[in-house]
Amino acid sequence: MSLAELICPAGTPAALRTAVDAGADAVYCGFQDATNARNFPGLNFTPDELAEAVTYAHARGTKVLLALNTYPPAGKVDLWRHAADTGARLGVDAFIVADMGVADYIARMYPGVRLHLSVQAAASSPEAIRYYCENFGVKRVVLPRILTIPEIRQIRREIPCEIETFIFGNHGLMVEGRCSLTNYLTGQSTNMDGVCSPASDVEYVRDADGSMSSQLAGFTIDRFGPEEKAGYPTICKGRYAAPHRPEGYYAFEEPISLNLSRLLPELIEAGVHAFKIEGRQRSKSYVRGVVRAFRAAVDDIKAGREANIADLIALTEGQKQTQGAFETKKWR
Repeated sequence: MSLAELICPAGTPAALRTAVDAGADAVYCGFQDATNARNFPGLNFTPDELAEAVTYAHARGTKVLLALNTYPPAGKVDLWRHAADTGARLGVDAFIVADMGVADYIARMYPGVRLHLSVQAAASSPEAIRYYCENFGVKRVVLPRILTIPEIRQIRREIPCEIETFIFGNHGLMVEGRCSLTNYLTGQSTNMDGVCSPASDVEYVRDADGSMSSQLAGFTIDRFGPEEKAGYPTICKGRYAAPHRPEGYYAFEEPISLNLSRLLPELIEAGVHAFKIEGRQRSKSYVRGVVRAFRAAVDDIKAGREANIADLIALTEGQKQTQGAFETKKWR
């Protein structure tokens, strides 16, 4: 396994073909149900669509990774088992899993198919990662976005599997697989239903002064001025008024985007095997632009050339980009 494999989002069959044609080494996708953490109307694949996608990708040397990265509620595990059965039958190259029961089922029933541990499992210590490797045969772990490069380097020395890190897209700082904010307002769970801020509960309201309020389940999550671009209402990225901050402020985290293009050489040196681009809800043009830019950058770095990253500001969430915890040089 060479370092710096490029893992790209595929929210639809068209986006998958776009990512493959733009140079993805692998694409990740999910079925149209609660088994994946991007369970939104208009996204994801039917079994027939996935069969065609696997054929298209494999004919061009690209792997297909199937996300089964949510947690089955009690008594409903059959949906996840059926998804695993279907994915294995269609020839996916790996399953991305979070739940130990799902991991155990796949490890027993399909030992020849790779298991990748989802960031939704929130495994950030060598001890936790080794547990999954030893008990379920996990071959790769997707690390949380909160780790520094020195921490990644140290983890790499202590685990028997490959490492995958996010390099571009949403800069989520909530503990993956543990967030219950959406469930609190809408009754649907990010972790079990695969839905963060379900579209059926989202509403935009134009106020008398021309401003726009974004609401989730009847609660105002943010308010944008007449000239501001209204973002999608997720609780963790909302602006809220408080007695000490009546003007409103980001109580959890600001909607900024992760962009690690400048840190690619350091991540490769630290032993990262795969770079993940977030964005299964994004358009084909987003996928094409970001994948092409990072394909060129990774190829330049591998060839010993200086990478020339295009300006990706227009494709990011919010108006700011960050390198997050990754740019921290000291061991915390």
